[in-house]
Amino acid sequence: MSATIATTESTHVRERVARIWYGTIAVVVAIALIIQIVLILTGGQDANSGTNATGPVGTRLVRLFSFFTIQSNLFVLGTSIALALNIFRDGKLWRVLRFDALLGIIITGLVYETVLARLVDPQGWALVATIGFHYIAPWATLIGWLIFGPRPRMTWSTTAYAFIWPLLWLVYTFVHGAVTGWYPYPFLDVATIGFAESVRNSAIVLVIGVMIAVVLTFLDHHLPSLVRDRDRNPGAKSAVDLG
Repeated sequence: MSATIATTESTHVRERVARIWYGTIAVVVAIALIIQIVLILTGGQDANSGTNATGPVGTRLVRLFSFFTIQSNLFVLGTSIALALNIFRDGKLWRVLRFDALLGIIITGLVYETVLARLVDPQGWALVATIGFHYIAPWATLIGWLIFGPRPRMTWSTTAYAFIWPLLWLVYTFVHGAVTGWYPYPFLDVATIGFAESVRNSAIVLVIGVMIAVVLTFLDHHLPSLVRDRDRNPGAKSAVDLG
């Protein structure tokens, strides 16, 4: 009896720590987003491009939410809030959204560190937003998933569906750029580097994304986590377990 009570208490502790972890991520991203929106509205520096926001307010906001960085952080914000409220949340659509958040924010962190960081020089509050968007959110989200899970959640169909959003984002980016002449990232700027080079760069990022997605799916099937469905419902099997 005492062993059972101790195990139950340990399970509850793990669940609380996981919820606090995801709740903290949500707070960090929310603060970074609020800071960035205020900067955009007041003509301050854009943490994504490093330049001051100009033009009509509507255009500024459209451009802000056109960045892959911002969209991936929104996925992280939404899923982190959901996990903080219910660590065992599940469902087919949820699995895709959760995968999009994880995959998207990892790509955000990697691309910023390897390509964009040397091109921008955020100052003041823009630097605070940058730290939240590009450093804390990506790696705290990955660490939280590796440690807490919950797992298993990813099927190979989930992995495939998760690429709908990145592909739609690329289509939107090129169409929006063709109409307005504005592109969110230098390596996609058709006006500067040409369409062929932009497509090549997009393909490279997509291939890297596919590789990361395959690794994440494999780990989801085989890596243990501190939060497990059987802790909530002993003896239950998830869809992944059932094949």
